[in-house]
Amino acid sequence: MHDIHAANQILKTALEYAEKNKCKKIYSMAIELGKIVEHNELITPENLKYNIKLISKNTIAENCEIIVNSKNNNELKLIEIDGE
Repeated sequence: MHDIHAANQILKTALEYAEKNKCKKIYSMAIELGKIVEHNELITPENLKYNIKLISKNTIAENCEIIVNSKNNNELKLIEIDGE
């Protein structure tokens, strides 16, 4: 779970967006994941999804769909949130 920090950043951003826009539920998140290394390990889309699902329990993002698009850069960005 070397990439829990990255997952936490994404979830925090999503929850802040939802609160600001008065969303009661987040249905999906789209994320762009470049070549990000944490603790000498490359963050993989599978691990990022797993960790977001793990830490989103008991939040409005619990059970949301997580879409991770791999990019050829060094960035991690939350690019879209679907909620109401």
